[in-house]
Amino acid sequence: QVQLVESGGGSVQPGGSLRLSCAASGIDFSNRVMDWYRQAPGKQRELVARITSDGRTNYKDSVAGRFTISRDNAKNTVYLQMSTLKPEDTAVYYCNRFPATGAWGQGTQVTVTS
Repeated sequence: QVQLVESGGGSVQPGGSLRLSCAASGIDFSNRVMDWYRQAPGKQRELVARITSDGRTNYKDSVAGRFTISRDNAKNTVYLQMSTLKPEDTAVYYCNRFPATGAWGQGTQVTVTS
């Protein structure tokens, strides 16, 4: 079955950086578009970044230039490098394929606070 395991979150000060990882299994990873989402308290889950099977990327406007999505098909892992973090980036971050499966992982908490 599909399993998505996110890791790498933490608490950082504004301007800091984090690198998130998502290990995927049960999907044809190398041929799948992969997405990173986030959900802040009291808000709907939103798409943050997308990477196609051949490495093309797309970003939510508010994170473009600060976040970088990448993938390692040999490891079935997708990454999200986050830099110049802002308090409004605070959320639980999730990955999923596109189209999304119902098998969401537990997510990884990112907290940006001074």
